[in-house]
Amino acid sequence: MSKGRAEAVAGASGILLRYLQEQNRPYSAQDVFGNLQREHGLGKAAVVKALDQLAQQGKIKEKMYGKQKIYFADQEQFDMVSDADLQVLDAKIVALTAKVQSLQQSCRHMEAELKELTSALTTPEMQKEIQELKKECAGYTERLKNIKAATNHVTPEEKEQVYRARQRYCKEWRKRKRMGFVSCQATELFDAILEGYPKSKKQFFEEVGIETDEDYNLKLPDP
Repeated sequence: MSKGRAEAVAGASGILLRYLQEQNRPYSAQDVFGNLQREHGLGKAAVVKALDQLAQQGKIKEKMYGKQKIYFADQEQFDMVSDADLQVLDAKIVALTAKVQSLQQSCRHMEAELKELTSALTTPEMQKEIQELKKECAGYTERLKNIKAATNHVTPEEKEQVYRARQRYCKEWRKRKRMGFVSCQATELFDAILEGYPKSKKQFFEEVGIETDEDYNLKLPDP
C-alpha cells in the first residue's frame, strides 16, 4: 500500500470508528461512504479498507448478510442497560417524537404564513396601487359628470318610437322575404331557368340583379 493511501486509510479509521460508536447501528460500506463522503471527503476504497482493518483489529464487528457485509460497533464496550433504563429511554423517545411533530406542524404554519406574506403587496406597491385606483376613479367621475351634463339624452318616448319603427321594418322584411323566395311559384320559376343556364345560381342572381340577405351576411332579427 502506498504511503498516501495508508495515511488516507488511517485517517478514515478514526472517523469511521467514532461514527459507528455514536450511531450504534449496522451499516454497509456503501452506507458509511454515502453518509460521510460529503462531510469528510472520504474515498470509497479508503472506507472499505478502513472498515476491514477495524474489523480485523477487533474494534468493530462485521457480519455477512447474503452477499453484503455489514459493520457495527462492538456491543461489549457499552454498559448493560436494565429494563428500567430502557423504559426511561422509550419515554424520552416518545416525548421527543411528539416534540418533533409539534415543531414540524409549527414550521408548516410558519411556511404558509411566510408564503402568504411573500405573495402580498408591499407597502410601496400598495401605495402605488391606491394612487392608480384613485386616478381611475377620478376619470370615471369626470366621465359620469360629462354624461349627466349632456343635453342630447334619448328620452323614453324617443326610445319607444325607435323600437316601434324597428318592429315595423322587421315585419315588412319578413313579409317581403316570404313573398320573394319562399313561394313555390318563384322556386319553380328559378329552377326552370337554371336547368338551361350554364352558370351557377349565384352568378345568375348577380346577372339579373337579385340580391339576397346572405350576400350581405344579414340575419333577420328575432321578433
